[in-house]
Amino acid sequence: MHIQEAFALIKDDISRVDEEFRRNLSSDVPLIRKVGEHILSSGGKRFRPLILLLSARLCGYGGERHIPLAGVVEFLHTATLLHDDVVDNADLRRGAASANAIWGNGVSVLVGDYLLSKAFFNAVDYGDLRALKVLAHTTTVMAEGEVLQLLRHSDVETSEEDHLDVITRKTSVLFSASARLAAIVAGVSSEKEEALARYGLEVGLAYQFTDDCLDYTSNDEDLGKAVGNDLREGKVTLPLIKAYRDSSSEERAVIKRAIEADELDSVLLREVMGLINAHGGIEYTLDRARSHMEEARKSLDIFEPDARRAALLAVADYVIERPS
Repeated sequence: MHIQEAFALIKDDISRVDEEFRRNLSSDVPLIRKVGEHILSSGGKRFRPLILLLSARLCGYGGERHIPLAGVVEFLHTATLLHDDVVDNADLRRGAASANAIWGNGVSVLVGDYLLSKAFFNAVDYGDLRALKVLAHTTTVMAEGEVLQLLRHSDVETSEEDHLDVITRKTSVLFSASARLAAIVAGVSSEKEEALARYGLEVGLAYQFTDDCLDYTSNDEDLGKAVGNDLREGKVTLPLIKAYRDSSSEERAVIKRAIEADELDSVLLREVMGLINAHGGIEYTLDRARSHMEEARKSLDIFEPDARRAALLAVADYVIERPS
């Protein structure tokens, strides 16, 4: 199955999630809606709601409660985007001006806080204690991941294990929660719930490792931000970790100078990208992404093979095939 066929299975549900998102942006403070609409209109593939909605279908759920929960997941994700862009001093988000570039850091942080609060308000309204516990645990772990990433800013000694820890907490845990929430809504067995949670975790890791590569291989237009942006922001990701690990002392000095530079010029960027390519950093990272994608696929073996399972398998495939 192709990813577009997977989207088509839950096209109406995705539209309802977007409507839910817009409805919940209502506030007596017009700027909140304006910032939220800006983020919503800038695109994004709705991967996390997609996983929740498709997982609910796989579990045979026929009710309505998965729609507001998918909206909660998207609110949480959007809040983290607003906060991330402030921490990273980002000017672009998905090819458009970031919210902090338009309205300033203060507005971005506070609207992010609003979205986070609204997400939990809606989750409480949903009324399932287990779902609330999953969401509370997830946001706590995500915050830990953000702090760990900040602590490892510009640290060329960051290990592969360190990076895996950060991306598991910062990115993968919300993918995992999205799938688990669907299982909770549907009331399936604990074995199936754990299988879906594992699927989400592995897809999230494949997604982030692919992003690590795209930062060095896409053009600016495809990526929606400058190529090499992670390097400019002092983020040590897996392609760079692999290159640094295998480099000579002279090559390591070049990488260290680049990651610690206040302003990264194009000559130094090209030099570092050359080292990443020379030491197989992209191929190594893509291999890791493929490995996690295969683990995600295996986790669904507990479910009967049908179009619903095929849709989630297509999502796993797509996260490492996507152009940006």
